[in-house]
Amino acid sequence: MKRYTEKINYSVVVPFHNEEDSVTSLYQKIVEVMDGRYEPYEMVFVDDDSNDATFDILTNIAERDERVILVKLKRNYGQTAALSAGFDHAEGDVIVSMDGDLQHDPSDIPALVERLHEGYDLVSGWRKKRVDNLLIRRIPSKIANWMMSKLSGVELHDFGTTFKAYRKRTIKQVHLYGELHRFIPALASWNGARITEVPIKNIEREAGRSHYGLSRTFRVMFDLLTVRFLLKYVTRPLHFFGPLGLFGILGGGAISLFLLIRKILGVELFTEHGPLLILAAMMFLAGIQLVSTGLVAELLARTYFESQSRTIYNVDKVISCVKAKTGVES
Repeated sequence: MKRYTEKINYSVVVPFHNEEDSVTSLYQKIVEVMDGRYEPYEMVFVDDDSNDATFDILTNIAERDERVILVKLKRNYGQTAALSAGFDHAEGDVIVSMDGDLQHDPSDIPALVERLHEGYDLVSGWRKKRVDNLLIRRIPSKIANWMMSKLSGVELHDFGTTFKAYRKRTIKQVHLYGELHRFIPALASWNGARITEVPIKNIEREAGRSHYGLSRTFRVMFDLLTVRFLLKYVTRPLHFFGPLGLFGILGGGAISLFLLIRKILGVELFTEHGPLLILAAMMFLAGIQLVSTGLVAELLARTYFESQSRTIYNVDKVISCVKAKTGVES
C-alpha cells in the first residue's frame, strides 16, 4: 500500500479501547470535517489492546485510506500511553486529539483549530454544558478542575477532556507517563505555552460502556500532587524537601534541648517524658532524611537535564541584528 507522503499540516489523534460501535461513524465524521478544509491531513488511530472488534475495524479502514496510521499497543496501557503513542507518530504541524467514543463531536474541530491559528499553542475543549451524572461525574469533576486550576496556575474550566488542539512543537515537548494526559495544559504551561479554551459539545454516550468512574477521581488527586511538584520544584527539589526537613531538625532539636534541661534539673525523662523523647528523635531523623532526599533529588534533576542535553528553559524565538563582515546590516 502506498503511504501518504505529502507534508502533513494536520493530524487527528484518537485512542480506542473497545469502541467497535463507534469507530466507523467517528472516522466518517472526521473525514467530513477535514476534507477540503484542513488538508493535507492524517488520522492516527491507536488501539489500546481492545478485546472486541475495534482493531479489525480499524485495520480495514487503514487498508482503504492511506491517510490513516494505525498503531496497536501490545497490551492495555491506558489512555495516557495511548495518547502518547499517537502524538509520537503524528507528523502534522497542528495536532488534534479526541476520544473514540463519539462523546466528542468532530464538527468542533474548526473551533479549536481557528483559535490555535490566532496565536495560541494549545486550545482545550470546555464541556460547558455537561450531560454526565451529577453526583458521580459532574460534581467531582468541578472540584478537581477548580483544584487543578488553582494549583497549576492555568485558568481552564475543563482539564479532563481529551479534545484539544496543539501546535506540534508544544505537544512534542510534553512527556507523558502515569495518567497525566489530563494535565497536559499544566505541563505545557511550564514550557511557556500560550493556552486558551473554547466551548465544545458534550454528547451523551450512545453505545458501549464508559471507562470512567468515581475511583478515577481519587487517582486524579494523586496526579495533581505530582504535577504541582513537577511545575514548581522539578528544577529545585531541595526547596520542597528542605523546609520540611529543616522544620523536623529544628523541632526535634528544640524538644531535645528542653529535655536536656529537664534532665539537668533531675527529672527522670523516660518516666515523665518518654513519648516526647521518642517524638524528638523521630522529628530529628525525619528532618535529616528529608534534607538528604532533597539533595539526592537535586542530583537526579541535574543528571536528567545534563544527560539529555536539556535546558531548564525553552526559547520561543531569537531576534538578532548583526553586521556582516561586509558592513551590511543583516
